[in-house]
Amino acid sequence: MILTDDLSAAVGEAFAAAGLDARLGRVTAAHRPDLAQFQCNGALAAAKAAKQNPRALAEKICAALKDNPNFADIAVAGPGFINITLTDGFISSRAAALAGDERLGAWSKPETETIVLDYGGPNVAKPLHVGHLRAAIIGESLKRVLRFAGDKVIGDVHFGDWGLPMGQLITELKREQPQLAYFDEAFKGSYPDTSPVTLDDLERLYPQASAACKADPQRAEEARIATAELQKGRAGYLALWRHFVAVSRAAIEQEYADLGVTFDLWKGEADADKLTEVMAADLRAKGLLEESDGAHVVRVAKEGDKKDIPPLMLFKRDGGVTYGTTDLATILDRVRSLAPDRMLYVVDQRQALHFEQVFRAAALADIFPADRLEHIGFGTMNGKDGKPFKTRAGGVLKLRDLIDTVTERARARLADSGLAKGYGEAETADIARKVGIAALKFADLSNPRTSDYIFDLDRFMAFEGKTGPYLLYASVRVRSVLAKAEAAGAGAPGPVSIAAPEERDLALSLLAFGEALRDAYEKRLPHILCDHAFTLAQAFSKFYAACRIADEADAAARASRLSLTAATGRQLDLTLNLLGIEAPQRM
Repeated sequence: MILTDDLSAAVGEAFAAAGLDARLGRVTAAHRPDLAQFQCNGALAAAKAAKQNPRALAEKICAALKDNPNFADIAVAGPGFINITLTDGFISSRAAALAGDERLGAWSKPETETIVLDYGGPNVAKPLHVGHLRAAIIGESLKRVLRFAGDKVIGDVHFGDWGLPMGQLITELKREQPQLAYFDEAFKGSYPDTSPVTLDDLERLYPQASAACKADPQRAEEARIATAELQKGRAGYLALWRHFVAVSRAAIEQEYADLGVTFDLWKGEADADKLTEVMAADLRAKGLLEESDGAHVVRVAKEGDKKDIPPLMLFKRDGGVTYGTTDLATILDRVRSLAPDRMLYVVDQRQALHFEQVFRAAALADIFPADRLEHIGFGTMNGKDGKPFKTRAGGVLKLRDLIDTVTERARARLADSGLAKGYGEAETADIARKVGIAALKFADLSNPRTSDYIFDLDRFMAFEGKTGPYLLYASVRVRSVLAKAEAAGAGAPGPVSIAAPEERDLALSLLAFGEALRDAYEKRLPHILCDHAFTLAQAFSKFYAACRIADEADAAARASRLSLTAATGRQLDLTLNLLGIEAPQRM
């Protein structure tokens, strides 16, 4: 149901009839909507290749299309742009079909793929902070978009639960509670089900241990030995590690849930560790793993590279593994356990070189094709100084504190604006939470994924302009209009019949959804859906201001406008859901 595809097919036939490539007939929304609704620039490219006058060629194409019953006007502008305006009857029929479509004109993939989406990356004993925000928000939205388009998507948090930090925690806890059975190698009984540490303990112990290891080589060596013993399967250390993971996961899951972010798998680096030696043996057998200054690496540079691509280090001089080791082993684990068609990694753009190395190594080792491994990089959330966001004290802001801050700010804005007045405490708190999270998420997602953006909570929280709260208010207003229409006995939605300019603009905004969804999917860019949601909300606002709906005297016009209103509400809520944003029932 993508309107521009159908228009492109019609115009493409005219190009083909003129002996030109039909693909030159691609139609897009007009850059100057005051002049036309759609445009085609193919005559410019065709004329250059055929060495013809572009305007004359465009006029020839227009002449071939002048009798098309769906075109109210088709004309040449400037040096050879083809401007197209559709008939109201055609727009009405397309809008009616969209209103009756369960998916509201959404695009679907012709072929389904199984996709593993890696978009978490939290670590044991470390609280989530603002640095985890973008991966979670972008990843959750992309998961929803990919699934809605038809793919089977498996979201994996990729938990950081292995390696030296675990040894540091174990040795630090041993110094504080040496009497615990976990440290007694002779202990043969069952270890307690209850963790000896709380989340607060872990958040205190880890930085304490890390600082001590940096300052004291002996402490660092103790941690290294404990890590090695853990990875070799020492029972007490494994039992402690399970406690560390469980305590951390419970807290992290709750914070992700507060953001509306969920995962299908909570696999971590430990799950891939068991495959490390098998993978290394295969790499050696293929002649890919070689020694370099005491370490073992895979050389991934290619002839013709325009930048330096260093070898991927898999084993350090002391035999320790790297992120490259666990990431490559994780790909192998996913191939064996999930058999995906594609793997996507939503990770900071600054890790681009690392993923280039890992992907090339996976292809060289015949583990997985590099062209089916995608790094979906993103920019940073910065403070007003243009640097990665920090607290006023210069520290990293915890995600829990950020969620609480936006919720409190949303509650204050609701009170200031008079919204949610007279509601009960539970409903008011729920609305404040949804408004705060919407402000946070939309502010992030509405920026192109690859760009940095400035964190400005006052601007994000506004109920005017391109913000999450504005879109929630638009959703609630549509719902209110329909509820009042029903209460007034205005009748049911009926056939769409476009007459007013505001009706036309709203219908065309609705019809742009399929293309926006496809573009967001193919480009992995959720901000395209943010743009669509905002454009739709603006179009409805103008329609609402200009056109009577429930109290329109003409029954046919009233039924048509109720159809447009209902379709707007459904499509706006659907788009918000694809962005991971939940709208309240009222405000």
